[in-house]
Amino acid sequence: MLDLRPSCERCDVDLPPDSAEARICTYECTFCAACAEAMGTCPNCGGNLVPRPIRPPAMLEKDPASTTRVFNPDLRT
Repeated sequence: MLDLRPSCERCDVDLPPDSAEARICTYECTFCAACAEAMGTCPNCGGNLVPRPIRPPAMLEKDPASTTRVFNPDLRT
């Protein structure tokens, strides 16, 4: 099951579980669409960044999104 992280690792913008702006790589690194476009690939693994699937609300009750924020300000440079 995907770890639906709550924010962009690069700019720390909120990315709720139903956000169409969330992008992930194969390791579930999470970025907003703007940062993903600016970077092109995941800066952590070099993999491609694709739209994150949206978990249906009923399934969020059973399997909630993560509340752990991952933020690396060094990715901004």
